[in-house]
Amino acid sequence: MSHYLNIKTPAAAQAAALKPDYGLDNHGLANLGSVYWNLPTEALVEEAIFRGEAKLSREGPLIANTGKHTGRSANDKFIVREPTTENNIWWGQYNRPFSPDKFNELYGRVLGYLQDRDLFVQDCYIGADLEHRMPVRLVTELAWHSMFARNMFIVPKSNDEYRRHVPDFTVIAVPGFKGIPMMDSTASNTFIVLNFEQRLCLIGNTAYAGEIKKSIFTVMNFLLPLKNVLPMHCSANIGKDGDTALFFGLSGTGKTTLSADPTRGLIGDDEHGWGENGVFNFEGGCYAKVIDLSESAEPEIFATTHRFGTILENVVYDPVTRLIDLNDESLTENTRGSYPLEFIGHAVPEKRGGHPRNIILLTCDATGVMPPIARLTPDQALYQFISGYTAKLAGTEAGMRDEPEITFSACFGGPFMVHHPAVYADLLKHKIQHYGVNCWLVNTGWVGGAYSVGKRISIKYTRALLNAALTGALLNEEYYTDPVFGFQVPKHCPEVPDSVLDPAAAWPTKEEHRRKYTELASRFIENMKKFADKTPEEVIAAGPKI
Repeated sequence: MSHYLNIKTPAAAQAAALKPDYGLDNHGLANLGSVYWNLPTEALVEEAIFRGEAKLSREGPLIANTGKHTGRSANDKFIVREPTTENNIWWGQYNRPFSPDKFNELYGRVLGYLQDRDLFVQDCYIGADLEHRMPVRLVTELAWHSMFARNMFIVPKSNDEYRRHVPDFTVIAVPGFKGIPMMDSTASNTFIVLNFEQRLCLIGNTAYAGEIKKSIFTVMNFLLPLKNVLPMHCSANIGKDGDTALFFGLSGTGKTTLSADPTRGLIGDDEHGWGENGVFNFEGGCYAKVIDLSESAEPEIFATTHRFGTILENVVYDPVTRLIDLNDESLTENTRGSYPLEFIGHAVPEKRGGHPRNIILLTCDATGVMPPIARLTPDQALYQFISGYTAKLAGTEAGMRDEPEITFSACFGGPFMVHHPAVYADLLKHKIQHYGVNCWLVNTGWVGGAYSVGKRISIKYTRALLNAALTGALLNEEYYTDPVFGFQVPKHCPEVPDSVLDPAAAWPTKEEHRRKYTELASRFIENMKKFADKTPEEVIAAGPKI
């Protein structure tokens, strides 16, 4: 830790025990301090506490504070524009071009910053399907970031596997390094820059660990479609009879919560691929929002917040008793828990499932006008998929307001989608049609009025609706055609009051509901104009009618 005072850290003697043959010199990293290779969780906890990076809470979870950045810095992400990306990237709001020369200059400054500094390295894999698995390397300045990488990715199973590990992509995360916009051509002091030609990602001036996992997700979103594999921002689970279900949705819509159903096996909670062998998890862990987590409503996720091996990001705790307060949002509403997938008792060890029988598109409608569930035709499903409508909740990104705001995020993950949305939609269309998948739109947002007037739908009702959809019981109910969007809405569902299925019934007048619903439909239509040039006419026609 201090080479001048010769202070030894807890894992100093074991730092190189799992060092691979392919070292950091291959990345240009030289004149470093101590490099800690592939330390296990226990050693990383000791290192993080010893270095003052984190604290231990009651029952064992590690608590880390990410400082200024408590969410993703979407406006600070760039992709190097070079021959391999020039004609493949959907350049624009989310994929801002970066000069190769500027990247090399920035990387040179990062290399200079890292000289004589300690580093932590985790050599892992992304992708549970061996045919599409990619070896990755996570180089971090902080010990708890290395533990995060170990939680979130798939780790090798033997010393020999570590020794032979050669990464296809490397992430270097240095929260202590600040970019200089005038010098580096970054938007601010913070940056996330991906270089597909050099297979390298640089992250600076942010300790928010989510940037590490989302950078690798972006990499997979670029590479897999070129192999006819669909990368998806979704959770996935599987029933006792082998029926796989996918849950698409943005942060705050319930992907993690709803997929963690104790009656079904959990494949994963956030990022998956759908290839010729079925669905597979990209990751080895979960990264769940834990604000206001309820033990009664979400017992298995709640249990992880009281278990050694979990990292709690920006969770408030009592420094004397070390008890955590999951209801305290004074640091951020985007409090997070990172834990290995096997912490969920019904997790599927293989992290894989067959081709899905049901696809659930989750939206958190803050206007309070959409039905809690609707059955979609394939074209309607593609329209909703390309639209990616929801309400962003406070804290998930830098600069968010306190109240939810309407957003459209293409493919339910716009900031991570590097190809045009039509590329992902076309892959999804062929798979839906080929495997005869049932498609549903589920609203986990407000009923009886907009945010601050109505109330958020009960998770009890949402689970009942999902259970009926996944078991097939809902297919036999009577439906009515939604007058605005044209999808089919069930009139009845076991264990759910009929009034809940009719959102207009809870409004002061049906006219007021219809007016607000029409306003939302207008937003959909305006948003779809951005994709009209490459979106099939039949998909555009499956949208709302005013």
